[in-house]
Amino acid sequence: MKQNFCVLIMAGGKGTRFWPKSTEEKPKQFINLIEDKTMIQLTVDRVRKIVPIEKVFIATGEKYIGLVKEQITDLPERNIIVEPIGRNTAPCILLASMYIKQIYGNFNIAFVPSDHLIKYETKFVRTLKLANDFIESKNEAIVTLGITPDRPETGYGYIKYDKNDKNKVVKVDKFVEKPNLEKAKEYLESNGYLWNAGIFVFNIDYMLKELSSNYSKAYILLKQLPRIDDNNYKTVLNEIYPKCESISIDYAVMEKSKNIYVIPSSFGWDDIGTWKSLERYIRKDENDNYIKGQVSTYDSYNNILYSQNKKIIAIGVDNIYCIETDNKIVIGVKENVDELVKYREKEI
Repeated sequence: MKQNFCVLIMAGGKGTRFWPKSTEEKPKQFINLIEDKTMIQLTVDRVRKIVPIEKVFIATGEKYIGLVKEQITDLPERNIIVEPIGRNTAPCILLASMYIKQIYGNFNIAFVPSDHLIKYETKFVRTLKLANDFIESKNEAIVTLGITPDRPETGYGYIKYDKNDKNKVVKVDKFVEKPNLEKAKEYLESNGYLWNAGIFVFNIDYMLKELSSNYSKAYILLKQLPRIDDNNYKTVLNEIYPKCESISIDYAVMEKSKNIYVIPSSFGWDDIGTWKSLERYIRKDENDNYIKGQVSTYDSYNNILYSQNKKIIAIGVDNIYCIETDNKIVIGVKENVDELVKYREKEI
């Protein structure tokens, strides 16, 4: 990878969808949901194959600084970009672009969420290199990675592109909101739509130019920030950052810019955004029970049984979920497992 390249990992989410395993104090990106390592550790390990740790930046909330330091022990402290308050991806990318430019100048940045799974890491690295090479050649462009769908998924946004364009990097036609099931089936059958993975590569100066045009109020606000080594940096940031409009980078820039490209990709990507989606990854026994941790089953079928500490013994039960964590055991009907988040506020 060329020297003027770094990776920005966004790790500020509150992880509400995987309650009770994930909590606001320790959200999804900081837990070992499927593998022994946490999601953010897996993400950092993955991007180390592209850049050294000195060129990995993590944007997160102040309350998670300790978790970042604890889990990524060799990350330079200056590489933690602290958001005083979560304001979605557009202000995060604006802040991070200004921050990284002070350290490295006009670099290219790969923006990567901290809590996604990627099965084929070599293909992922190759795809990011292709995106960076395209940015190097074109400069005024943003390249997003679109995932070739293998099922009619209603939980993701989509990217429409020209399926007949045989180039490796293709102009985006438009971004499409999360569809209903009927539309998702149409998208799958058409072969002209990709999942929007929220992974993209851009040049700092070009992104700042786009943000100054399309997200101007926040841009003007953050231009007031002193240098990051100034004693007043944190004070000024805490004062002005909450005034930035909370908006995604898709709405602020991607849907407005005329220079958005996509690489149709298939490197085993998954957002695993719900408990039900874990069925694609955790072990299934001969009775269609999905099992993680210490679990025994007897005459039990089609359950999700997730143990963190204590052993779960399921006897004669069908179609339920049982999730055991440090201080809770949550049990319910399996078909309603993705509604768990509704009860989080009542039980905190």
